[in-house]
Amino acid sequence: MAQILLTPAQRKDHRAEAHHLDAVVMVGADGVTEAVKKEIDAALKAHGLIKVRVQSDDRAGREAIFQSVSDELNAAPIQHIGKLLVLWRPMPPKEKKVNEDRMPGPRDVKVLKNSSRYGQRPEVKTLRVLGNQRLTPGGSVKRAKKPRLQSLKKRSQD
Repeated sequence: MAQILLTPAQRKDHRAEAHHLDAVVMVGADGVTEAVKKEIDAALKAHGLIKVRVQSDDRAGREAIFQSVSDELNAAPIQHIGKLLVLWRPMPPKEKKVNEDRMPGPRDVKVLKNSSRYGQRPEVKTLRVLGNQRLTPGGSVKRAKKPRLQSLKKRSQD
């Protein structure tokens, strides 16, 4: 795959963002295996900008790893400093799951109740009403009534 090309200003911004990050993937003595590539790919999907630590002492080998990983995973090489490699790839947009059966969430309702002592001001109470509850005219919270299911025997008689 082709590498992502960035301008020097974009690369500088990503370096600044990566400064406080910790390495999420470590490349050991075996080098870049399929499992390591899979982990780097998963981290790029989840975070977009990651640091990879290479345990090798060979600078040319680290540079080769940096270029090969960025080429194979379609990531932009941001920085290679010491044993740390910084890679960036734009995160894919997340799909929102829409659940048709989901009930509405809780809502806060203000209720005006007359005082138990006559002649006093009415009290204002804030009640939390959940999705499966309703507010009665008296100001108390009750469960919403569900239509009762009839048995098959009673349905066949009607």
